[in-house]
Amino acid sequence: MSDINIEKEKKYNKWIVALSIIIPVAVAALFGVNLRRLGFDVEPLTFLPPIYASVNALTAIVLIAAVVAIKKRNRKLHENLMKFAIALSVSFLVMYVAYHMTSDSTKFGGEGVIRYIYFFILITHILLSIVVIPFVLVTYVRAITNNIKRHKKIAKITFPLWLYVAITGVVVYLMISPYYQ
Repeated sequence: MSDINIEKEKKYNKWIVALSIIIPVAVAALFGVNLRRLGFDVEPLTFLPPIYASVNALTAIVLIAAVVAIKKRNRKLHENLMKFAIALSVSFLVMYVAYHMTSDSTKFGGEGVIRYIYFFILITHILLSIVVIPFVLVTYVRAITNNIKRHKKIAKITFPLWLYVAITGVVVYLMISPYYQ
């Protein structure tokens, strides 16, 4: 690997750090803002949860397809699928924030062991959705700067993290969906 590629990669590091902090902080801040409670006349976007759960499911499928593509040495398809997965994740985030800014949070109504399972999945989903941000960004930067060895190395960590977040997003939705009003 050339020093030029490493220098190209380093140019993105400030952006990676900034986005890895700004995105979770912004989501947390906006999560606490309910426009309706603040007096804005907005309709609750209650139709969004099944849509963004579907986006999570599609993200998982796209991630798996991207791995299959690269294993078949179809680099262009892999690249396009990964860009699509990133776009899906961004669209999920926008819909998720929009829903929570216009609707009251839904409480999980399950009891007993299922309640503990739900909260375990939810908490790991939330924590890993924060952790995966810098991994996705670093993995992407290493690809676009042609640091392929380093890209492959971190992609082996990023892929299962991102896949877990995408799949558990669907599971969380399926578990809480009976309690939506």
